[in-house]
Amino acid sequence: MQNLSFFDRLILRVKRAQSPPFRLAKKAYKMLEYPVLPPLPRLLLRPLRFFYELHFLVITVFRSLITVLYRNPLFQSRCASFGRNVRMDGRMPYVSGHVQIHIGNDVALGGNIGISSARLFDEPQLIIKDRAEIGWNAMIVVNREVIIEEDVRIPINCRISDSDGHPREADRRAANEPPDLKDIRPVRICRNAWIGNGSQIMKGVTIGEGAVIGANSVVIGNVPPYALAMGNPAEILIKNYGVPTTMKKNKTAAPAP
Repeated sequence: MQNLSFFDRLILRVKRAQSPPFRLAKKAYKMLEYPVLPPLPRLLLRPLRFFYELHFLVITVFRSLITVLYRNPLFQSRCASFGRNVRMDGRMPYVSGHVQIHIGNDVALGGNIGISSARLFDEPQLIIKDRAEIGWNAMIVVNREVIIEEDVRIPINCRISDSDGHPREADRRAANEPPDLKDIRPVRICRNAWIGNGSQIMKGVTIGEGAVIGANSVVIGNVPPYALAMGNPAEILIKNYGVPTTMKKNKTAAPAP
């Protein structure tokens, strides 16, 4: 402990709590870090419930005003086209690069979304079609084209990229060279697809209509329509998964040949 500063020695002694004064100091610190309160009388809790609801109502109203008057107008100015009834929850999406963004009608955008593009193509395109939903902390890397079709659900912590962001060869990566243009391939997520939390959709992938990707999957190949895929790398586990009821009825009603 000779090489430790005075404060480091003090912190270590409090953590070890090997003597009564330091045990008391550790207990006091825990009480400050995790404060507790004994159960209150129900008579007192009833009026406090009003203030509980009021607390979150004020926060919600304030956030809504900030979104309507500030975040939404600024983000619209960054987009090439912007539809009706676009909902934004939380922080404004952060856009880096010259990507052209097209937002459809009734799209829902979570907070802390990141969108970026590099210098390799003149007009990289991000197209988010009607009623698609993109959750919190999603990251979309667009160097060529990413298309998210109607009614797609992309929840929290997902990543979509049409490029690896670097060349394959180790010496070229060390030299910070850009990837080859042939290694930048568009991504398409077809209508009604559902991507699980924390999944990554890699370059050149097409996810078919109505397909479901399990949580935390890494998708490196195409997924057919109405299939369940999951894993790292993702594999097709079930086909004809989540087929719409209308398709089932039409198949049942079809006459036998």
